Amino acid sequence: MQVSHPVPRLSFGTGAVPGQRTLPAEIAVALTFNGTTQAVMMATPSDLLDFAYGFTMTEGIASASEILSVEVVELPNGIDLQIWLQPQAEDRLATRRRNRAGPVGCGLCGIESIDEAMRKLQPVPKSSFVMTPSQVMQAIAALPGAQPLHDATRAVHAAGYWCLALQSLREDVGRHNALDKLVGHLVRAGTPPTGAVVLTSRVSIDMVQKVAALGAPILIAVSAPTVQAVTLADQAGITLIALARADRFELFTHTDRIVDEEAHVA
Repeated sequence: MQVSHPVPRLSFGTGAVPGQRTLPAEIAVALTFNGTTQAVMMATPSDLLDFAYGFTMTEGIASASEILSVEVVELPNGIDLQIWLQPQAEDRLATRRRNRAGPVGCGLCGIESIDEAMRKLQPVPKSSFVMTPSQVMQAIAALPGAQPLHDATRAVHAAGYWCLALQSLREDVGRHNALDKLVGHLVRAGTPPTGAVVLTSRVSIDMVQKVAALGAPILIAVSAPTVQAVTLADQAGITLIALARADRFELFTHTDRIVDEEAHVA
C-alpha cells in the first residue's frame, strides 16, 4: 500500500490557487496474536514488521524471542498483522487486551483497568552512556534531514535512535506507532538500546512506558511532558529531556547523564 497520496486542493493566500497536496495514508492495522485480534490501530502502512515487533514488546505481550512469526496480510479495508507467539506468552494476551480501534492520538485505548494503564516499570539497565548538551542539540538537529514522509506531507511524527549519531528513524501518523516501529526495528536489528530515543512529539505516560520497555536510558522530545510522565521517567531511571531545540532544551530527570563538554572529553 502507498504511504502517501497526492490530493487535489485549493490554496488560499492572495487568491485561490489550484494544485495538489501530498498527504499521508492512515489505514486500519489489526494486530492479531495467535489467531485473536487484540488491537486495531490507525497507522501509516510502512515498516509493518517493525510495528508488529515493537507493539508486542512495548505492550508487555511478549519479548522478541517469543515471537515465532509475523505475516502481513492485506485486506480490502486495511492490514492484518498476524503474529504467532510461543505458548508461554499466551497468558499475557489477556492482561494487555485492546478491544477497539485506537485513534492516532490515544495511547491507552481499550486498556481494561487502571492498574494496567498505570503499570509499574522495571528500571532501565545501568549504563555508562552520557551526553553533552551539544550532543543533545545535535540529536534534535539531525531529525529534519531524516524525515522524508514528514517533508512530503507535514503530517506525521517520527521516533529516532541516537548514539553518537542518528542511527535510525521511523515515521507514522501516530506518535505511539512511530515509537513502536523504532523499537521493533532496533529489536529486529539486534541493536543494543544503550543510546537516546528522540521524539518529535510530546511525552505522555505511555511513551515513557514504551521507552522503558525498550530499556533506553535517555528520552529526548521536542514538546513538553506531562507531570505523570516526569514522575514515571524518574521512577524508571530514564533521563527525560523535553522542549528540545537545536539551541536549547530542558532537563527533568536523572540529570547525571548530561555532562559538560570537559567532563565528556576527560
